[in-house]
Amino acid sequence: MTETLDTDLCRRTWELLQPGEIALDGLVVHTDFDGSRKTAMHQTTVEIGGLISEHAGHDPAETFVYSGTEDPEFASNQHQGLTLDDESFVWECQQLLRDGSFDLVFYFRAEVALRDLLADAREEGYVVSGIRGDADNPDDAFVENGA
Repeated sequence: MTETLDTDLCRRTWELLQPGEIALDGLVVHTDFDGSRKTAMHQTTVEIGGLISEHAGHDPAETFVYSGTEDPEFASNQHQGLTLDDESFVWECQQLLRDGSFDLVFYFRAEVALRDLLADAREEGYVVSGIRGDADNPDDAFVENGA
C-alpha cells in the first residue's frame, strides 16, 4: 500500500463499501486542496464523476451532480452523480479533510473496470488509489494500477 493511501483511509473506505444493496468499489483522489480551494475541489469532483460515468456506460452530459445542500440525509461535502432521465445512481463522493487537505472518496457500482478507471484518472494527472469492495478485508482491498 502506498503512503498516499494510508491504512486508516483504506480501512474506512472499504468499510463504507460493506455490505450494501449493490456491489461497490471505491476511488480515492488525493489532493492538496485546503478549504480555500472549493472551486478546484468541485471541478475535480465533476471531472472524476465524468470519468466514472463514462466507465459506467453513461454519457457524462446525461448525468448531473446532486449535492443535497438542503437534504438532511446529506453532509455538506457529500455529492452524487445521477442520470438525468431517471435519477439512477452512478457515483457518490465524500470530500474528507485529512491533515489539512482534502481526499475525494468516490463510490460506484463494481461493474466499472476499476483498473481502467485508475489508468484514465492517472492519465488526466490525478493521484488516485482504488479500493475493491469485494475484498475480504481492507488489507486486500487496495488496487494498484495494472496489478
